Amino acid sequence: MSLLAELSGKIADRSARVGVIGLGYVGLPLALVFEEAGFPVTGFDVDPAKTEALARGESYIRHIGKERVARAFARRRLEATTDFDRLPACDAVVVCVPTPLGRHREPDLSFIRTTADAIARRLRPGQLVVLESTTYPGTTREELLPRFAARGLAPGSDFFLAFSPEREDPGNRSFQTHDIPKVVGGLDPASQQAAVALYSAAVAKVVPVSSPEVAEAAKLLENIFRAVNIALANEMKLVLERMGIDVWEVIEAARTKPFGFMPFYPGPGLGGHCIPLDPFYLAWKAAEHGVWARFIELAGEVNTAMPHYVVDRTARALNTHGRSLRGSRVLVLGLSYKADIDDDRESPSFEIIELLREAGAEVAYCDPYIPVARPGRAHDIGLSSVPCSAEEFARHDAVVVSTAHSDFRRRELFRSVRLVIDTRNLMAPLGFGQPGAAGPEVVRA
Repeated sequence: MSLLAELSGKIADRSARVGVIGLGYVGLPLALVFEEAGFPVTGFDVDPAKTEALARGESYIRHIGKERVARAFARRRLEATTDFDRLPACDAVVVCVPTPLGRHREPDLSFIRTTADAIARRLRPGQLVVLESTTYPGTTREELLPRFAARGLAPGSDFFLAFSPEREDPGNRSFQTHDIPKVVGGLDPASQQAAVALYSAAVAKVVPVSSPEVAEAAKLLENIFRAVNIALANEMKLVLERMGIDVWEVIEAARTKPFGFMPFYPGPGLGGHCIPLDPFYLAWKAAEHGVWARFIELAGEVNTAMPHYVVDRTARALNTHGRSLRGSRVLVLGLSYKADIDDDRESPSFEIIELLREAGAEVAYCDPYIPVARPGRAHDIGLSSVPCSAEEFARHDAVVVSTAHSDFRRRELFRSVRLVIDTRNLMAPLGFGQPGAAGPEVVRA
């Protein structure tokens, strides 16, 4: 029996052990989906705090409920470990590690390379390895394949290799891991067959494509599409603000067209692990091929400039109140990158806070989802959330709405606030900011 037939048989009868490397916002829900499909699953992470929490049946990701994690571990099909020497026991290994940007906005593949080296040292015949981390086209073939082939194993016969981009949207109640179609690009026909079989056993729909490069590029296109259109919305905001036109009203009017238009909304900058980074991944790889991705890079520049715009608007608004930004008390609402989740990856709130501090403001933040600001690769603000109360809000000279959590959508919170810098159109639905309306002065940013 061939190794492919043996692996396919194990997948079919759910005896194949699935290893998931990286138990964050991508890896943990994926591990749960495979466990819920009946597979034995081993989750790997370098952080013992995560593996120990999971072993206790606890979830460190708010939208992934504790009950779901506790049920999975109680069934004893799912386990979590920091011991990468247990990789050979896995029939399939799925890699879900971060792919951040470096200091000069260049791709940082250090996590992929370190993980690939760890797998290569333990790779055995018959294993399937799938990379899910968002990256530029060619990464699977150029980074993983040489490391694995150096073991003397032949791809497509001794081991199988594919790319299947993660498509997680934290907090989205309409589309979760099981429901989101899985694009799969195998290195060769046998790898494609193995990867398609694996995902077909756990998710509702699999979309095979001709190569890992196509799958890698599809993921970038999905997120660059959003980044470019958000940049357009942000630029429209800057232009229309000078004209005295409400960009939010313009978008609502435009979205009534039943064809040829899709609404995107401005904000204080981009957040999340993919959309702020992917334009630069593709632009960097394009330059390697002698192509200058000017349109994509411009969109990235527009979006990354938005925190500076927000701080500038805050300074100008305080000036109209007879105050300078230096010495003013400023409260930033929301650390997470979007509403009602605890995911703060690449959140523009961190840069806004740092820019405000550099200008001399005394800054606090409020976020019921993130009680203590976690240090990250680029930011460590060293703050804890203040209470979400009208009394606390009123203690500040200005309140900057950076994330529109549902907890902030209460009129009473702003009853004694003097000035709100609104980047998310939070205040208008509450009845603030209209001519002659009582309440705080609202400045759109």
